Amino acid sequence: MLIRDVRPWGGQRSDVEVADGRITAVRPHDPAATPSPDTVEGRGRLLFPSFSDVHVHLDSTRIGLPFRPHTGAPGVWAMMLNDRENWRNAEVPLPERVAGTLERMIANGTTRVRTYAQVDVDCKLEKLDAVLAAKERFAKHADVEIMAFPQAGILREPGTVDVLEASLRSGATVVGGIDPCSLDKDPKGHLDVVFGLAEKYGVEVDIHLHEPGHLGVFSTDLVIERVRALDMRGKVTMSHAYELGSISESVSRRLIDTFAELDIAMATVAPSTDGQLSLADLTTAGVRVGLGEDGQRDYWSPYGNCDLLDRTWQLAFTNGFRRDDLIEMALAVATMGGASIMSHDVPRLAGIEDRPGVAVGDRADLVLVDGETPTSAVMDRGKDRTVLHDGVVVADGLSVLG
Repeated sequence: MLIRDVRPWGGQRSDVEVADGRITAVRPHDPAATPSPDTVEGRGRLLFPSFSDVHVHLDSTRIGLPFRPHTGAPGVWAMMLNDRENWRNAEVPLPERVAGTLERMIANGTTRVRTYAQVDVDCKLEKLDAVLAAKERFAKHADVEIMAFPQAGILREPGTVDVLEASLRSGATVVGGIDPCSLDKDPKGHLDVVFGLAEKYGVEVDIHLHEPGHLGVFSTDLVIERVRALDMRGKVTMSHAYELGSISESVSRRLIDTFAELDIAMATVAPSTDGQLSLADLTTAGVRVGLGEDGQRDYWSPYGNCDLLDRTWQLAFTNGFRRDDLIEMALAVATMGGASIMSHDVPRLAGIEDRPGVAVGDRADLVLVDGETPTSAVMDRGKDRTVLHDGVVVADGLSVLG
């Protein structure tokens, strides 16, 4: 395949050859060359690595359904109860909602997904099964990794541990935890279960952390202790972790350096909150950082539209980025930053100037987007997109193919 007349990361107009799912050549564009039947016409569009959504709740989506009044009360437990009360009553069955949302994500340029699937004594494996079905349906369009997520905590409701373990036997490849202190109020017991299951089944860990300030740092330090003790370098992600940068510069520096040393990744959803660890400092230190859309128009929030380029704009905006290099760094986080969390064959971003993913030898998971520069693409979020997965066009013009 030849991808003709594109601008990798906004550079010179180029022709990009793809074979066996990899980029095999990048050369200056030849306008006189005769296109072959398998040529993809770039028309001067920008070429980026495709997006990697590493924090999305496909199991709770209402994408494509009518808007409804938000009925959730503040706090994780109250919001979880709101979801539990309503998710079965949606206008469309859950498997259709999950598949439809994943399809829209692919159409917009996302070909790598780490999705949460809630497992608890209420839904048991019903939500996991819906996500597994969507993963199988779009196996040729995207890589989908499923995290078994105890949204209601692990210790509050008897039977949760059994359901969580059953989910790992059923196809989940990441085990989750959530707010070990504030939700279960037993951080040792909570993390003992999470890391015990991770060891038993050889899976990675993803900790959902909403806890504020010193409490969040305390829980994070407990996670760090286990990563060291169990030698789980490169197998743990901290998601959200909104306020780890709110204590002091020295605490922030210690956490960033420790994350880099132990290869503990971070996943952000670009919240509009103060106290976050610096995205530029994390990237410069070599911490794997990825982006996600979180819940999408569900019983938790009316936000989200399946477009990670739109969320990249939010990431740049909430971080106050104006310089092109920082906005492009946000785009690198949204693409190859997340890819490096899902596969350690993908190297960490090498600082804020790193623009990987479109060189010879790279996997041909790519997205073509209209725009003048990478920054303008983030600002304008054009809809003239073509999406490739493993060197095959899987979506064009916001429609999934095949």
